[in-house]
Amino acid sequence: MTALAATVGNGNIAGVATAIASGGPGAPFWMWMTAVFGMATKYAEGMLGLHFRVKSADGTYSGGAMYYLRDGIRWKRFGKFLALWFSIAVIVMATFGSGNMAQSNSIALALNSDFGIPFIATGVGLAILVAVVIIGGVKRIAAVAERLVPGMIVLYMGAGLYVILTNVTVIPDIIMIVLRSALTNEAMVGGFLGHTVKEAIRYGVARGTLSNESGIGSCSIPAAAAKGNESAAQGMVAMMGTFIDTIIVCSMTTFVILASNLHPHTTGLTSTELTKSAFAVGLGSDLGGWIVSLSSFLFGYTTLIGWSYYGEQGARYMWGIKSVMPYRYIFCVFVFFGAVLQGRHLQIVWNMGDIGNALMAVPNLIGLLLLGGLVRKVTKDYLHRWDTGAIKSPFGD
Repeated sequence: MTALAATVGNGNIAGVATAIASGGPGAPFWMWMTAVFGMATKYAEGMLGLHFRVKSADGTYSGGAMYYLRDGIRWKRFGKFLALWFSIAVIVMATFGSGNMAQSNSIALALNSDFGIPFIATGVGLAILVAVVIIGGVKRIAAVAERLVPGMIVLYMGAGLYVILTNVTVIPDIIMIVLRSALTNEAMVGGFLGHTVKEAIRYGVARGTLSNESGIGSCSIPAAAAKGNESAAQGMVAMMGTFIDTIIVCSMTTFVILASNLHPHTTGLTSTELTKSAFAVGLGSDLGGWIVSLSSFLFGYTTLIGWSYYGEQGARYMWGIKSVMPYRYIFCVFVFFGAVLQGRHLQIVWNMGDIGNALMAVPNLIGLLLLGGLVRKVTKDYLHRWDTGAIKSPFGD
């Protein structure tokens, strides 16, 4: 739930909208492709995260890509270099990127447009709410996540499903619009101004990765803290996060936006505002906008508390356990900054997310490539024991 809390965030609301606005209606197709292949990388990350975790003096487990890069790669110097790179990258992503500032930014924007709440007030309040949870550590984060995540996904999906069912006759047309825009350079597709395939791929892959986090190694961090001992089973749990995030939640956002006929180039809407307006049109009342605002808050809040744990693990790897508490306070400060950086600063926030993704993905994907043989070996062993009845539960209990 901690991993899913960090994955299902405002990338599902604002990220999908910005992908469609910048890359056209074909961008979601490339988000789906990113998810299909991303489930494989998510599996490997979750599996390796638990496989190479280490037990701390206080009895808790720590792990993540930095540990399987350091301990799993045969060329030790190269592995330590990649581990250091990843640790720095996860701190950057968690502090300045989509794990922090992009989330508080979207929350503040939604609350300001709906209820007129000043950005500064949202920043202060959100920083306090985050601090209340993360100061208690990963167990408190997990406890909050397991209560909030199922409800927030059901709320958003329920509203999205209602809009889809009331517009079920246009679903085939929407699918054709997405496919044609994703694969052909047309001057006008479904009322949208022309976008190139290059733009669709660029924004679809970027926002898809930003949303489901596949390939960047983040899910390996909470996977290491899980109670189970079967690393392959943990990998299977991890890959479900990508499926839920992109194939289900992002797809619903896509269908609601495209069914609304609110074209970004004619309305000027983008980000959270586009999704809110689309839900309002779909539900036929302002209730749609309020649901998106509430979802934006819940999605963003759970992502914030999840990513705070990721960032602190990067700090812990580099500077030891004494750095954890100072990092938590620093994280809360940047929650505030993310909320107040609006207007012309908005693109800076989302660009930092893309940069953070790339910085994490490069060392992680190199590591996954080099450790592919181990992933295959552990997976075959687990499936063999499952087939022969040696284990009765997915977790080996």
